Amino acid sequence: MSRQSISKKRINTQILVILMFCTLAMSGQSFSQWEERSAAIMGTNIRAEVYHESEQLRNQALSAVMMQMEEINQLMSPYIDSSELSLLNREAATRKVVVSDELFYLLALSARLSELTKGAFDITFASVGYMYDYKEQQRPDQAQIDGKLQAIDYRHVQLDPANNSVRFAHHDLKIDLGGIAKGYAVDLAIERLKALGIEHALVTAGGDTRLLGDRLGKPWIVGIRDPRDEEKQAVVIPLESAAMSTSGDYERYFEEDGKRYHHIISPRTGESVYEVQSVSIIGPESVYNDALSTAVFVMGLENGIGLINGLPEFEAIVMDNERRMHYSSGLQQ
Repeated sequence: MSRQSISKKRINTQILVILMFCTLAMSGQSFSQWEERSAAIMGTNIRAEVYHESEQLRNQALSAVMMQMEEINQLMSPYIDSSELSLLNREAATRKVVVSDELFYLLALSARLSELTKGAFDITFASVGYMYDYKEQQRPDQAQIDGKLQAIDYRHVQLDPANNSVRFAHHDLKIDLGGIAKGYAVDLAIERLKALGIEHALVTAGGDTRLLGDRLGKPWIVGIRDPRDEEKQAVVIPLESAAMSTSGDYERYFEEDGKRYHHIISPRTGESVYEVQSVSIIGPESVYNDALSTAVFVMGLENGIGLINGLPEFEAIVMDNERRMHYSSGLQQ
């Protein structure tokens, strides 16, 4: 082999090594430009992950997400006495209560979703639901349920858009936004990230996840946990610029005499529903996914998937009570 050939070979090898180091450096730089943060807010774990070249902007973006979550928590938590929702539950049965634009919007949207789902999604389920204490393993007896069941009716929540006021038409009525508020907060957090110039991000609040863009050329991989084993994923799905919400009978529950009493309550009976174990809805916005996952759970397999098949922007993945997976028509294709 000539000296010239050896020299060319050495040069080519050097170029290859340099390219490898450059690739690794760029990969390391991309990795370092991802940042995440978690916090316990709204009774669940909030996690956000963002990408940007600027460390300062990444920190600003993550702080904005957590601030947004806490703002909604302070407005809509039933566990904070000073929240607007707590004020409604205390006083709206006796007088009109003026609320913020955010809460009024969510109450109005909840009413529309109740109409769409024929009452399967109904924030007034709390009229009975508040009597369940999953931590203390306490539940109402049938007489207690029967005494409050007439209060469950979304039409009892009277909204006046002229002055953002709310009045309850039944003296026993209580509302809970646990089936929609987290999804709403996730959507608002994503909008804040967009306004800051973030193009790749994930925001998740319990079972509600929304994705901004992709993961730098690759899809995000989002898992649906096994309802009976928190260490396992029942399904993993690649997603980009989409949202997914899951409702399951494992989130808040206790067992008594072999029966599971969980937090997804039928507005018709005031009791937990058992036809399915989990429902995941994929769609463009978390606020709709959040409510629809609850509605499909309450409606059951056939009626629930039938509802989603009639909504072109949404898909559903349902695990029934025999642990079989079912998919809406778009996912079957």
